[in-house]
This record gives sequence, structure tokens and C-alpha cells, in this order.
Amino acid sequence: MVVVADRVTTMLAVDHLHETRHVWGPFGLALTFNSGFAFSLFSGRAVLVTVLLCAGVVVLAFAVGRVRTVPLAVGAGLVLGGAIGNLSERIVGPHGGQVPDFVTLDYWPTFNLADACVTIGIIVIVVSLLFGQLEVPPDGRGVASSARTDVEGGSRSPEREEAP
Repeated sequence: MVVVADRVTTMLAVDHLHETRHVWGPFGLALTFNSGFAFSLFSGRAVLVTVLLCAGVVVLAFAVGRVRTVPLAVGAGLVLGGAIGNLSERIVGPHGGQVPDFVTLDYWPTFNLADACVTIGIIVIVVSLLFGQLEVPPDGRGVASSARTDVEGGSRSPEREEAP
């Protein structure tokens, strides 16, 4: 969903955003093109950025498959979706490896929806790692991280250990 939403909003911005527009408070819209990573890091090195993003997407895809908590899955999904959105724009977009950015905030670099998803995903991951989360076992049913499952498929709390 992140990739589709990013492509749609980017297409709308490129097709219809021809001048800077103030939206509300610190928010505005202004179309720019970024050849670097988020916040214009490594600008002017589109090929290097594309190669690094390809490697990063592969690593993220493997990592997302191993995530066993809901918040980490959400955060990793946002990061992966945003990375794929920006990577797809670099590879198939008509802007020579540059990614259109169009959301402006006072005192913040211009960004797009994919960048926002990466940033929010990283925040979700950090918060969930700091404050705990719910485990998602391989069968997909959520259980509290303190509960354990016995052989018959029921759950029991760790305080009620049965004698051997």
C-alpha cells in the first residue's frame, strides 16, 4: 500500500504542482527533485544511491520476514514500502534517477510520502524496541510476550510451571 500511495501522490505532484503552495501552518507543497537519499544526502550520486538502495531493500525484505512482533512488523513494513517506493521512482521514473519531493515543512527538508513512511517506520521500530511489544508467533496468532504455548496448543503463564 505504501508503494502505491507513494506512486499516486508523486504522480499527482509532478502533474499538477507547478508552483509553491502554502497549505496550513508549517505545511506547504513545492516540487523539487532529489538525486540523493533522504534529506538530500549523497545528492548528485544517483547511481551510487540506487545501488545502495537495491542492497538495502534486499536486506530489509529478509529482515521483515523474520519479524515476530506487531509494532516491528508495522515499522519494518513502512520502511520497506518507503524504500521500494523511492527505488521504483529512481529506476522507472522519468526524472533520470531523481525522486520528486513535494511536501515542505518549516525548518525541514522537502520530502515525499515514501520518505515520511521511512521516518515514521524507524520511529515505530525504535519506540517498540525501547518499550516492548506483542509477539506474533509463526502461526500468526498474537499472544502476550510473557505467555508461552504448550505442546497441545494451549497457553499457560510462566508462573504456573508444572512439575516434571
